[in-house]
Amino acid sequence: MRAADLLDHIDRLDTFRRFGRVKRVVGLMIESQGPASSIGDVCYIHVGTAKKRKIQAEVVGFKDEFVILMPYTSIQEISPGCLVETTMKPLEVKVGQKLIGSVIDSLGQPLDGSLLPKGLMPVKTEQAPPNPMQRPPITETIEVGVRMIDSLLTVGNGQRVGIFAGSGVGKSTLLGMIARNTKADLNVIALIGERGREVREFIERDLGEEGLKRSVVVVATSDQPALMRIKGAFTATAVAEYFRDKGLNVMLMMDSVTRVAMAQREVGLAVGEPPTTKGYTPSVFAILPKLLERTGRNTFGSITAFYTVLVDGDDMNEPIADTVRGILDGHFVLDRELANKGQYPAINVLKSISRIMNNIVATEHARAAERLREQFSTYINSADLINIGAYKKGSSKEIDEAIAIYPEILSFMKQMTNEKVSMEESVNRLLQLMKERE
Repeated sequence: MRAADLLDHIDRLDTFRRFGRVKRVVGLMIESQGPASSIGDVCYIHVGTAKKRKIQAEVVGFKDEFVILMPYTSIQEISPGCLVETTMKPLEVKVGQKLIGSVIDSLGQPLDGSLLPKGLMPVKTEQAPPNPMQRPPITETIEVGVRMIDSLLTVGNGQRVGIFAGSGVGKSTLLGMIARNTKADLNVIALIGERGREVREFIERDLGEEGLKRSVVVVATSDQPALMRIKGAFTATAVAEYFRDKGLNVMLMMDSVTRVAMAQREVGLAVGEPPTTKGYTPSVFAILPKLLERTGRNTFGSITAFYTVLVDGDDMNEPIADTVRGILDGHFVLDRELANKGQYPAINVLKSISRIMNNIVATEHARAAERLREQFSTYINSADLINIGAYKKGSSKEIDEAIAIYPEILSFMKQMTNEKVSMEESVNRLLQLMKERE
């Protein structure tokens, strides 16, 4: 760097430290007189007398002359008069190749208490989605290692899919299968709002040692403040974006986007937003596209994303499910009735769709998948008549064919959680199954 450039850089440096003071705490919100800052800026609240320490907080709004902050951790020890120091910049986390295999929190710190490895690069957690004109079209498939998905709901490299289900229907198990079996270069897994007990269970049982070696796991448990749960989603997306820009094909899995929306609702209500549909504030419906549109392809690499959506009472038309379904490139519906019958993965193929499948698979493959759907649908629509013995064989050729092939379709759809199936095997088995019935 030339001397003139160096002097110019020094002239532009802001050497001021800006402070304010806490005036009051209302619920989870902290109101302070100053400092001068912008929405999204990270601040440090100096607390304690004998041993000074800092609590990280973020500017989430303004009220009259007060700055409204929300802490990343608990608000204990904060008292009127505590100094509030602004960093004048938004949250950044450190990312790099050495982070692979780690389990981190929403602020990018290792959950096991160890130190971050050296050589990582700081990246902002909130970034703009890729320019629409710089998004290459999705032209190739990506193998996820789940027979039903690879054959009947084929996913494209860079596609974004929602997994819709009620609680306890197998979302985490399905994500673990995808993480272990996918052909993507790297997994980034965000566990948002999970119970603390389930985090280690997912990492050790569903993900396994093999899956963790090629993954970065971001965890924000349900007991953490709302802001940490929101930041967990943005941190995971920023990590995936970093590796995408390095030219990798990244698999991002977020469980669940519903809990991100609930956390944003908490923040919105706390800063005075009016509740709208089912108590969700307008900022919830503004934040979802900002988060979900960041994934996909760009000119360097791709992020194939799976977002789980927790539907209350299996209601597929509740506000968050409806909004997310409209943004993403497909949706897989997990059916509680199928799970109760012992079918895993419990994907209801008749209610699920991959909007990109017909553009990226061979014509023969697409026809076979459509034929299987038709025969499966025929059986399901006639199941009541068949089960009570009211249907007489020979009354309908289509129903007779559906009855004959139904056991084979069920066998085709089932897959053990530890069973590895390549995409080529899945497609060949589908083609063979349909060819035998022609």
